Amino acid sequence: MKTVLIIGLGRFGNHLCRKFAELKNEVMVVDMREEAVEDVLPIVTSAKIGDCTNEEVLHSLGVRNFDLCFVCIGNNFQSSLEITNLLKEMGAKYVISKANRDIQAKFLLKNGADEVVYPNRDIAEKLAVRCSMNNVFEYIELNEGYSICEIPPLKEWIGLSIREVNFRSKYHVSILGTRNGGQTSLLPMADHVFKLDEHLMVIGKKVDIDKILKSL
Repeated sequence: MKTVLIIGLGRFGNHLCRKFAELKNEVMVVDMREEAVEDVLPIVTSAKIGDCTNEEVLHSLGVRNFDLCFVCIGNNFQSSLEITNLLKEMGAKYVISKANRDIQAKFLLKNGADEVVYPNRDIAEKLAVRCSMNNVFEYIELNEGYSICEIPPLKEWIGLSIREVNFRSKYHVSILGTRNGGQTSLLPMADHVFKLDEHLMVIGKKVDIDKILKSL
């Protein structure tokens, strides 16, 4: 469990708040709009109506006590920049700020953000990649050319075990888990037998996963 501060309850901040709460984290939210705060009151640990560009408001939150501080203001970059800078000056452990453009990310990182996210761009790019690849049900791009994909098994694997296929040595890719209907099993054993109706969650270099995809 982590302690999380979320400043700004627009669409992104609201979704972030609900997911963190669902995962049993302690969440505090702050927004200038009373209706936005009231909407999440039943699920958060604490909430405050206020303008976080005001140093007194930000001081009152005790930002040093949070594991993560999110700045989710999307329609006022100046406010986002000021709040990011103030959080770091007040000793926030880890600040993640939302950006819409690269130039915004550049300024946020220079002014205290430990990490910058592009929610709209990231979702669009992930969707475009997934929809451009045949037989890929889910796709997560990692650093340095690695990715995680959810794919169906090759026809020649059906009825054989991971050991019999010699999967890791032959394809240079690891299987993180299998999904069959609504059931997910992580880290399957070497004697797991591939089934026609299951999906495989594989991790490895994108070039190696692409070789498997070309055979599907």
